[in-house]
Amino acid sequence: MPAVSKGDGMRGLAVFISDIRNCKSKEAEIKRINKELANIRSKFKGDKALDGYSKKKYVCKLLFIFLLGHDIDFGHMEAVNLLSSNKYTEKQIGYLFISVLVNSNSELIRLINNAIKNDLSSRNPTFMCLSLHCIANVGSREMAEAFAGEIPRILVAGDTMDSVKQSAALCLLRLYKASPDLVLMGEWTSRVVHLLNDQHMGVVTAAISLITCLSSKNPDEFKTCVSLAVSRLSRIVSSASTDLQDYTYYFVPAPWLSCKLLRLLQCYPPPEDGAVKGRLVECLETILNKAQEPPKSKKVQHSNAKNAILFEAISLIIHYDSEPNLLVRACNQLGQFLQHRETNLRYLALESMCTLASSEFSHEAVKTHIETVINALKTERDVSVRQRAADLLYAMCDRSNAKQIVAEMLSYLETADYSIREEMVLKVAILAEKYAVDYSWYVDTILNLIRIAGDYVSEEVWYRVIQIVINRDDVQGYAAKTVFEALQAPACHENMVKVGGYILGEFGNLIAGDPRSSPLVQFNLLHSKFHLCSVPTRALLLSAYIKFINLFPETKATIQEVLRSDSQIRNSDVELQQRAVEYLKLSSIASTDVLATVLEEMPPFPERESSILAKLKKKKGPGAVSVELEDGKERGELNGGGDRGGDAAIAASNASTPSPSADLLGLRSSAPVSGAAPSAGSLLVDVFSEAGPAASSAGVNDDGFLSSAPPSAASEDPAPPLPESDELLNKFVCKNNGVLFENQLLQIGIKSEYRQNLGRMYLFYGNKTSVQFVSFSTTVSCPGELQSQLNVQTKTVEPLVEGGAQVQQVINIECLTDFIDAPLLNIKFRYGGALQNISLKLPVTINKFFQPTEMAAADFFQRWKQLSQPQQEAQKIFKASHGMDTEVLKAKLLGLGTALLENVDPNPENYVCAGVIQTKAQQVGCLLRLEPNAQAQPGEQMYRLTLRSSKDTVSQRVCDLLAEQF
Repeated sequence: MPAVSKGDGMRGLAVFISDIRNCKSKEAEIKRINKELANIRSKFKGDKALDGYSKKKYVCKLLFIFLLGHDIDFGHMEAVNLLSSNKYTEKQIGYLFISVLVNSNSELIRLINNAIKNDLSSRNPTFMCLSLHCIANVGSREMAEAFAGEIPRILVAGDTMDSVKQSAALCLLRLYKASPDLVLMGEWTSRVVHLLNDQHMGVVTAAISLITCLSSKNPDEFKTCVSLAVSRLSRIVSSASTDLQDYTYYFVPAPWLSCKLLRLLQCYPPPEDGAVKGRLVECLETILNKAQEPPKSKKVQHSNAKNAILFEAISLIIHYDSEPNLLVRACNQLGQFLQHRETNLRYLALESMCTLASSEFSHEAVKTHIETVINALKTERDVSVRQRAADLLYAMCDRSNAKQIVAEMLSYLETADYSIREEMVLKVAILAEKYAVDYSWYVDTILNLIRIAGDYVSEEVWYRVIQIVINRDDVQGYAAKTVFEALQAPACHENMVKVGGYILGEFGNLIAGDPRSSPLVQFNLLHSKFHLCSVPTRALLLSAYIKFINLFPETKATIQEVLRSDSQIRNSDVELQQRAVEYLKLSSIASTDVLATVLEEMPPFPERESSILAKLKKKKGPGAVSVELEDGKERGELNGGGDRGGDAAIAASNASTPSPSADLLGLRSSAPVSGAAPSAGSLLVDVFSEAGPAASSAGVNDDGFLSSAPPSAASEDPAPPLPESDELLNKFVCKNNGVLFENQLLQIGIKSEYRQNLGRMYLFYGNKTSVQFVSFSTTVSCPGELQSQLNVQTKTVEPLVEGGAQVQQVINIECLTDFIDAPLLNIKFRYGGALQNISLKLPVTINKFFQPTEMAAADFFQRWKQLSQPQQEAQKIFKASHGMDTEVLKAKLLGLGTALLENVDPNPENYVCAGVIQTKAQQVGCLLRLEPNAQAQPGEQMYRLTLRSSKDTVSQRVCDLLAEQF
């Protein structure tokens, strides 16, 4: 960069910045800025022509004001005029202003493009670099159209200076990423590839970034780069640190270029040319050898650079998967890192070994490190490292070590972080199924899994154990005995009750000969859990009871008495009521033969891929390490069915309607249930219909709904959420309808309805102006973990919104598991040529999926005492923000979604609520107690809010949401 002379120091700018820094308040700063803006505006509009220095100074001030967060709506033309200056400092400021402030669709873009063309053709390397930097920074499609043909010519020209070549390569890379259809290399391909042989290492480093990107999209077109990359890598690896002095970083020659070369080679299979392949293998061996050498420096930069090359080399070895010697050496090298004091190295070693474990050449070598990995799972402080250790145990598991690994994973589950428990449960279930030679071990493992981590055992897991027990006669008696013993525990998870109800209902006769497990004892044991269970589990237990009448006629009178009780045939839940009435009638009028036919034992399930494996693949994504079930005889023995629910498998399907929580809207069924047509007035008609597993991937389903995308893919440049987004979200915690957002241009109204774990939301976008909105588009994205917690699908909106008009958008929501964050709604449109970009949080909170639960006082406090563990309770004591109006308080608590229980709390001024949060994965019971001190003076009134639930994250989230409402 040319030196800036002393005369170029802008004193006026320095004084202005000093004034801003000396401002004592925000108001003083705004006043000073407004004064300066008025002065600059008058100078630009004055009759006297400004010289280059003055323009530069004022444009700099505008730039500084913009960086402080203030809008700038003038000065663009003056910045464009600076581009025609022959002074470096003036031209530099002009390009800087344009890169930061000029919109890619600005009317000035043609003038800017002309100035850039002049600089590119000037052959002045400094001016050429400035113009290339501007193109890369703006990166618009218009610039790609204008310069995509010119930049490759500059890049490969023999008389182009090295610094310009570097800028040209990176500029072309930026344009290719923005508009790949416009950057066509064509005749320049071979000449761009040969930049790998350039004498200047900076040019090679810049060029290889471009070539790697191009090769990933068009590998055949650039395959000649392999031999050149190997040649360049060989020269670097075999060179001494003194040979590449300018590019040696802490005794490591050209580490960035080495990593880029190794990454480029991962775009291609192993070289076919024997000489090239031999040279590459030699390079990789040299890198592995250097890793064993004592460090030349104790500085962390030296080890970082050295290890970066090593890990990239190991990635290439894994990618080729064809050199047994290199694979085993790589495994041994990674094994040394497993006990390294640096956490990042341990993490990377575990991650790389997960991939090595899938190679037939290195699987045995990986298994030798099993004790070290188990120790990492138990002792690592960092949860991400523990998760990688669990992944590696899963990947290295085979018949020889399955029992050891499963036992260790079960042991770890008792203290595992909540964030990885669900994934651990799936992995244990898959490994236990795949390597189960003794199916009694499999049953023990799954029941132990439910005991340890019942909240994280999804439907797929307990469905699967039932499928396997039904398909294997030799394990049915053992399963019935084991689950009977498990149900005798005083604290028994609901998933255990489901498995127990199903298995005893089908195979309880196999253990009925023992007086300790006689039919009546089995029934009393199951029924003792009945009042603690959710509605779907109660429905399953009723189905088990009618099965008992068929298996054990001596229990008929006792069971009929239960079915005849008011709590069953007059139950407020229509599903339970209908089952009780139909089962009672069936047991009363049907003959023994008819009853045996209707309630016969379930037939074996058809062979199908394990639904647990499919769930893990979906959770981990396409890059996951998967364990497939073995083919042939063993797979036939497992004979597992797909996704048939446990409830449907017990009950006679023609004797009851489907459970309200089981596939409410056709999410998992292939055909609609006859006679269950939805009412025309419901907002939830046909939500997600025909949307199976494919609906979770981004795309448009058969109903025209667009699945939510991750934030990075949702839109090219979404605005950050508005500062008031959380406040707007809190307004809708206890209500479903209202105005979500409003400014001088746009109003967004909302209307929504939720049922079970599903919801449908209508958004109404109103144009408050007389000018039409063009290019109107909306995107809903689920940031971070929310992608696996919510399934959100949207219908597209019309791109044109007339002045004074309103358009409607439908959003379907499925709650997969409990969540904390809210989906992001991004709205983009053009108003008067200016782009409007608004991001809000969509008011979807966990309480929207509450199902009210009525309880008597005794049941409430019994359940309250059961949820007494510290992590199950969340409590807040806070000052009342509003008056303590009884009716307002009741309305808010009902709006939360829970049932308000009257005459339960001994103190009549307290409020007590109960509800069950319905998610696809599980149901979470919640109890709430709100204690106001209404006798206190206004302004000193306080609340104590206590939440208890079976899941700590739910307790805390609901407590936080509700505390904001009072």
